[in-house]
Amino acid sequence: MGPRPVVQAASSARVLIAGQAPGRRVHETGIPFNDASGNRLRKWLGMDEATFYDPAQVAILPMGFCYPGKGRSGDLPPKPECAPLWRQSLLDQLPNIQLTLVIGQYAQAWHLPDRPGSVTATVRGWRTWWPYHVPLPHPSPRNQGWLQRHPWFEQELLPDLRERVHTVLHP
Repeated sequence: MGPRPVVQAASSARVLIAGQAPGRRVHETGIPFNDASGNRLRKWLGMDEATFYDPAQVAILPMGFCYPGKGRSGDLPPKPECAPLWRQSLLDQLPNIQLTLVIGQYAQAWHLPDRPGSVTATVRGWRTWWPYHVPLPHPSPRNQGWLQRHPWFEQELLPDLRERVHTVLHP
């Protein structure tokens, strides 16, 4: 589909959402998390659309900036050249980040190099990186089964996450 970087950032942002890569719909609209995954993520965070899409408050910096294409069971992984080329220089422009939401295996590999391995083990150990980094599974509807198998995620992690997001955005 060609390059169309989808990022949102301002130096004043206090929350960073480190995701995977834009999906097809996000690529088409140019609006990050403008899909069912975004709806679920905003619900997890207890955040309305106006706040979520305000770059002065929330930066959205995926591991891959462009849609990587369709694979056999979902989208392909982020393009491997994107993060090494651009990520650190963009992160350096975000000096006010107080909370980084680390979504999915590719973001977790970059931001949490000491993680235990699997997404499940990493998310289960979320308190290890609290309060500055919070690992999350991908909010895709494809992960409904994961959420059903791991009720502790919604019962334990999400209430604390919502409170932390509120504290960071409303000091």
